[in-house]
Amino acid sequence: MEQGAQKGSPVTLVLMVASAAIGGTLQYGYNLAIMNAPTVFIQTFINETFLERWDIQLEDYQVTVVWTIIVSIFSLGGFAGALIAGPMTIRYGRKKCLLLNNVFLMSGALLALTSRAAKSFEMIIISRVLIGINAGISMNVQPMYFGESAPKHLRGAIALSSAVFTAFGVVLGQVVGLREILGSESCWQYLLASNAIPGFIQLVTLPWFPESPRYLLIDRGDEKACIDALRRLRGCEVQSSELDEILQEQAEIRGMRPSRPWDLFTDRSVRWQLISVIVISSAMQLCGNDSIYFYASYVFKEAGISEDQIQYATIGTGTCEFTACIMCNLLVERKGRRFMLMGGFILMTVWAVIFTVALSFQSYISWMPYLNMTCIFTYILSFGMGPAGVTGILPTEIFNQTARPAAYMIAGSMMWLNLFFVGMIFPFIMSGLSDYCFVPFGASCLLSALFVGFFLPETKGKSLSVITSEFHKLNFRGAADGGFKPQHQSQYHQGKVCLSTAL
Repeated sequence: MEQGAQKGSPVTLVLMVASAAIGGTLQYGYNLAIMNAPTVFIQTFINETFLERWDIQLEDYQVTVVWTIIVSIFSLGGFAGALIAGPMTIRYGRKKCLLLNNVFLMSGALLALTSRAAKSFEMIIISRVLIGINAGISMNVQPMYFGESAPKHLRGAIALSSAVFTAFGVVLGQVVGLREILGSESCWQYLLASNAIPGFIQLVTLPWFPESPRYLLIDRGDEKACIDALRRLRGCEVQSSELDEILQEQAEIRGMRPSRPWDLFTDRSVRWQLISVIVISSAMQLCGNDSIYFYASYVFKEAGISEDQIQYATIGTGTCEFTACIMCNLLVERKGRRFMLMGGFILMTVWAVIFTVALSFQSYISWMPYLNMTCIFTYILSFGMGPAGVTGILPTEIFNQTARPAAYMIAGSMMWLNLFFVGMIFPFIMSGLSDYCFVPFGASCLLSALFVGFFLPETKGKSLSVITSEFHKLNFRGAADGGFKPQHQSQYHQGKVCLSTAL
């Protein structure tokens, strides 16, 4: 059926997105946020455990070190998850990979739930590693699943919903972590294990939805399953233009094995795609936004907010990012990826500068703590408007089917390693640089904005072949090889005839 001849209902696609994200990227945001509320209680638990086992009273800095390990080990788990996500998606597919991922989640939740009764803070550490693996896999697989399942005109908005659910997870974790709910001294173990509930919802609902159509056709060669999946996701007969695009990609990579991460580093034809993914994935964490959730209490205390108001101010941070991600979702298909990314990083740079100035004067001006809090909120708003969502879309849009899992492995690895790095040094940056603690993050945002402005082409509404041709000019700048040449046209037309017959 020709494009525009029939409009379908996106209900199945929307429900699939909700099902995958509830047990996917929502978990990342939720598990970032829930660690802030029980900080004091778990630190007391660590101290009591050492005292009971070895009759050792830990110094404050020693407790802080153990606590920092508990918080940051989540990132190393995420790094491990990012590394295994690629092979898992190739072997099991996108949907089944998300379902299998819940094994790590449920195991981690069980360890967290029983850690207090077992009087073992080590169980919390292992739990955080497992939860990190779960988050690392879902942060890679879910945007890939969405990007491959959505129609081209909705690809950005659907892929960006991963960021919306991450931000919603942050808000949900902050609300559940209130002292009036599960953030009390007697309930912190239930708070750490509460992430099992979204995972259970995903296990019950996701099996009812189809696999990625691109995976079914390109990776498995199952034409009928691909067409059936497209019909279900579009709510109408399959449009020939959409099939043509999938067939063209299949023809271009026919006979090629799935790329491994090290293959991308040696392939000149994807050099600038790879550099773009590495820089922007790293910048997402080097801007310091996600570390604010780890250490929200420290940040607001430094900003001059009173103790009794901090837990409510913390909810404001998550609400800001959630609101901004929704706005970005509405704007990304109008303004484009490049505009949203560059604009977000520029605004973050501006607010980092204002925050630094405000911190320097808070001892002299009584209302400065409120400006500090405003700067934190606007910094997070700016992050949600661009980097939070657009970063996850890029590997889907600029790499082909064989390179995409490896690209997500590299992007995820950079994101998690930098989250671990920033998470480990964040408390020491706060104490060491004091009023100038956001200067390194502001510098990172400025450099990222410059990179996007000079090197990243726009990808909105473009097919993979068009995007590849734009990167080709960067990859082979000054080389004798000219423009991008489409490959395997005869195979493409042959496949098109076969699928037209199937339809």
